Amino acid sequence: MNRTRLARSSPATLGLAAAISAAITVPALGHPHVWVTAKAQVMFDGSTATALRHSWMFDPAYSAYVTQGLNKGRDGKLLPEELAKIANETAGSLSDFDYFTVLKAKGAKQSFDPPRDLGMAFENGQITFRFVLPLKLPASGKLLTMEIYDPTFFVAFSLSEDKDAVTLENPPKGCAATLTRPKPLEAAKQQPLSESFFDALTSASNFGGQFANRVIVACP
Repeated sequence: MNRTRLARSSPATLGLAAAISAAITVPALGHPHVWVTAKAQVMFDGSTATALRHSWMFDPAYSAYVTQGLNKGRDGKLLPEELAKIANETAGSLSDFDYFTVLKAKGAKQSFDPPRDLGMAFENGQITFRFVLPLKLPASGKLLTMEIYDPTFFVAFSLSEDKDAVTLENPPKGCAATLTRPKPLEAAKQQPLSESFFDALTSASNFGGQFANRVIVACP
C-alpha cells in the first residue's frame, strides 16, 4: 500500500484513497476504519463471465468525510459533477488495491481492466459507488469463486443482507451462486492487536482474508 503517494492527494476529492492516507495523521482508532455494504453481480456473455458489477455503500462517517466542502445545488443536494469527481478519483485509486476483488475461474486468478460505467450517489447521508469491473479475458463460468475484502483490513466489506446481494446477469441455464459470509465483524472490532500491527501489514499479509465474503458460481 503506497501511503506516501496517497498522502499527497487532496482529501476533499480523492475518495477512498483519501481515507487511507488520512490514517497517517489520525490517532489510533482500531481497525477497520471504513465500512462498506456491498452488492455484486457476475455478468455473462454466453458461457463465459466477462465482468463484475459492484455497488458499495459507505458508512455515514466516511460518507461525511469524503463529501465535506463539496458544492451543493439550490436544493441542497450535491451537484452531479461533484459526485462524478468522487467516482473518478475513487476508481483511479482502486488499482492500487486490486479493486478489493479476487476472482478465480477453475482456481486460476483473473485480471481486470480499469473500471467503467462509474456512478456515485449520495442518499440518506451515505454515498454509494457503483462501477463495472471488466475481466481482461473472458473466464469460463463452469466454476467461479469471488472474494471481496481488503487484505490489510483498513476497509471492512460486508455483503448486503438483501436478496439481491449477489446476482447473475445473463447466465447460462442452470447456473447458481452460493454466498458464504465471514465471521461477524463485531468480533473483528475486538481484535487485541495494536495499530502498529496493522501499519506493518501489506497486501501480501492477507490478514483481512479471514473476513472475506466468498461467492461460488457453478454452471452445468
